[in-house]
Amino acid sequence: MSVFDKNIVRLGLPKGSDSQREKRPAPVDFTARRDRVEKYLKKYAARYIFDVFSEDFLRRGGLHFMRDTPIPLREEDLEVFRSEKGLSAMHIGENMACVMGASPSFPHTGSYIEFLRRSLGDRAAAGLVKAAKNAAEQGDYDEACLRFRAALCLEPQNLEAMYGYARICRAMYLASEDGEYIGRFKAEALEYFELTAEAYPRFPQAHYYLGYAYLNMGLYQKAQLTWQRYLEHSSHPKDRREIKERVRQLADPLEIERGYNAVLAGRCAEGLAALEPYLASRYSDWWPLYYYLGAAYAGLGRGAEAADMFKRALKLNPSHVESMKELAHIYEIDGEAELSAKYREKAALIESGGHAQRSEEDE
Repeated sequence: MSVFDKNIVRLGLPKGSDSQREKRPAPVDFTARRDRVEKYLKKYAARYIFDVFSEDFLRRGGLHFMRDTPIPLREEDLEVFRSEKGLSAMHIGENMACVMGASPSFPHTGSYIEFLRRSLGDRAAAGLVKAAKNAAEQGDYDEACLRFRAALCLEPQNLEAMYGYARICRAMYLASEDGEYIGRFKAEALEYFELTAEAYPRFPQAHYYLGYAYLNMGLYQKAQLTWQRYLEHSSHPKDRREIKERVRQLADPLEIERGYNAVLAGRCAEGLAALEPYLASRYSDWWPLYYYLGAAYAGLGRGAEAADMFKRALKLNPSHVESMKELAHIYEIDGEAELSAKYREKAALIESGGHAQRSEEDE
């Protein structure tokens, strides 16, 4: 299956819509945001050596803002760069894009962005997106990721760059078995599916993948609402049938979520009565049910039963942070300082982008 839709526009904005006129939220500055995955990509910046433009070149090109700015070069570029012929702006821009993509907070990213805009104009971001999609189709996910990230440095609300970045992050975590890597790229994918759906609400594919992300997080009402938006804007028959069936399958999970909402509202006995019958149903191996039951028992002061439910949730979903926090709280109340600290540390590790690797059967 292709990593990207070959024609993003055909599957995207409905005919007659003018995406440029839609009122959008303020763009997220990709160079200043919290970057969860830079640690895996900055090694690609290390493949470059740096030199500077000559004063004569700066004067002739009107590039005084680039004075003393380090120019990234591969080792084989150096001789040509220093020759009378020099390297093309396209070649230098590609090198800059790789450094920007590897580390958007690089101190000279602002100068690189200005150089690319002056040298390549509107073609810069479009060219990076095209290169990213080609790399993805060839299975070079890291290179694709670098290019999408560089495009987002240039144009933070470029539809194809936003959606493409979310998709490549999804492809990267699905191809990995490393827990921390999965957690970090999954969080990036979620953020950019959400940002794409918010900036381009009539673009259906963002809602398609975002619905699945919410489903996997146990956020069933969010999944339902997101998929309803997908159905409002999609004209793709096969995918529409798929999502309609997914929405139908959400009926029981939504009832379970309503039971949990009763617990959140302080109606713990009501919530428990709604949730307990599902223990004998096909949802008996469904981790959110145990988390919701744990919250209900905790609200009723039945700590031991609550702890058992939270542990069962973690056995099915070892990375569920809220279950860990609830267990830490229960053990703190019970005076079990060591166990409380254990679960707090695990929760903090995952929230920082890490992952709990150990089983929850070690007590």
